[in-house]
Amino acid sequence: LVDSDFAMLNGRLAELYEIPDVERVTIRQIALPEDSPRGGLLTQASVLKVTANGTTTSPVTRGAWVLDRICGQPSRLPPPNVPAIEPDVRGTTTIREQLEKHRHIAACASCHRQIDPPGFALENFDVIGGWRELYRALENGDPANKSFKDNRPVRYKLGPPVDASGKAPNGQAFDDIHGFRQIMLAQKEQLARNVAQRLLVYATGAGIQFADRLVVEEILQRSREADFGLRTLIHEVVQSEPFRSK
Repeated sequence: LVDSDFAMLNGRLAELYEIPDVERVTIRQIALPEDSPRGGLLTQASVLKVTANGTTTSPVTRGAWVLDRICGQPSRLPPPNVPAIEPDVRGTTTIREQLEKHRHIAACASCHRQIDPPGFALENFDVIGGWRELYRALENGDPANKSFKDNRPVRYKLGPPVDASGKAPNGQAFDDIHGFRQIMLAQKEQLARNVAQRLLVYATGAGIQFADRLVVEEILQRSREADFGLRTLIHEVVQSEPFRSK
């Protein structure tokens, strides 16, 4: 989910991921360089794309997605009277600068302490999951001096540098996605708990009830010796009482 030394790629995806010497359209397992920011579901281009709007990225959207889908700790809904933050496509301010002001609102601060860190960690990935060191701007900034494959010049300009650092709710600081991954990997049991819950929901077609929480913990206990492997979790789910009785 969070980290792996391989990715499932074909030639087109490898080009997006900047992984050399991968050709053909067949999706297959490809070993990643040691310093690659890829690996795991967290940095998969499809995930990065669906957590962006096609034009800009938002640490809030991505952070909320990670908390819910990967960590199993969904954030609360925003207060109805607080407007959403729209990134400044002119390049005057960064989304981080806008969020700093937003967090001064007391009703927002507590949630954003949870949401923003995973979103910031993914800011080096653009709206389709490509790697970037700089934001793009439409008005302010230096010329990009780039062109498409048909030699059409790009319309955007080079914006300010991306800052992917942050501080997790437990106080641990990170510089980028590599550091954030290490913080997440220390929460292995919570990650496995979320997988077990989602497998149980998928298998039974029903949500997790209060009485099911004990079942989930029993699944985790029996899976711990196998390091919470996915195959083991699936086997334990299909042998659980909710699966056999619902």
